[in-house]
Amino acid sequence: MKQKLYQRIWKKRDLFLLLLIPVTWYIVFKYIPMYGVQLAFKRYNPALGITRSPWVGLKYFKQFFHSYYFWDLLWNTLSLSLYQMLIGFPLPIFLALMVNEIHLRFFQKFVQNVTYIPHFLSTVVVVSMLNLFCDPIYGIFNKFLGLLGMAAVDYMAKPGAFQTLYVFSNVWQNMGFNSIIYIAVLSSLNQDMYEAATIDGCSRFKQILYISFPELLPTIMILFVMRVGSLMNVGFEKVLLMQNPVNMSRSNIIATFVYTNGIQKGEFSYSTAIGLFNSVINFILLFGANRFSKKLTGSSLW
Repeated sequence: MKQKLYQRIWKKRDLFLLLLIPVTWYIVFKYIPMYGVQLAFKRYNPALGITRSPWVGLKYFKQFFHSYYFWDLLWNTLSLSLYQMLIGFPLPIFLALMVNEIHLRFFQKFVQNVTYIPHFLSTVVVVSMLNLFCDPIYGIFNKFLGLLGMAAVDYMAKPGAFQTLYVFSNVWQNMGFNSIIYIAVLSSLNQDMYEAATIDGCSRFKQILYISFPELLPTIMILFVMRVGSLMNVGFEKVLLMQNPVNMSRSNIIATFVYTNGIQKGEFSYSTAIGLFNSVINFILLFGANRFSKKLTGSSLW
């Protein structure tokens, strides 16, 4: 049996070599760093190293839970992530359904390319564009407000506008790319179902409602579970680039707090404890969402 297994592996060695690349990446950048999780329970001293640093138990967790900024950080993180999920999760589905209804091949490809391109812009470029568009003197947003007789507003320095700017710029940048998997599912559907529905007198809307959407539902639920499982992980780089002292009350999230305290201030143990708390919440949400999806639709990650 071992020989047969070895022969099968050797026969498909080229595929296993390709698999070796992502597996190595995960081991090096995801699993090996788990060794450092013990920092959350120790008072880390670089001179002593991780293993010899003194054990302090749950001290840093208690310190974070009793801090005056705990609820603000938690609310900023959750509200931004939920806002992004509420707006950003369904729009790629609608886009995929819309693209699937375009029968002119050239126009369909044009729409896909136009919506894909922003995804390949770097986060720095997107935030720079936001700064230009929101400029109180030269920005296009304020030029439009001026035409309506309204006063100019520096939106990047307005705490109440931070989340909306973040979410909708993120939707613009990633909506087309996120719709690819839905478009792939729709393109693989048997066209005979649509032809039969047309013969029976179903409108295009009913075909979407009773054929396209049900076929997409298992994929939607799987991606929904994965999205809920990373609910506490907000785009750290973009938030940090958009952050300034004026909008800090809404833009300071757990990820940026960990960065400023762990990297800039050198509070390694404290920031590790906060990051571990964040990961545990994601882990619980992932299991809850997976169980909910399995009961509701029968689709789940495991």
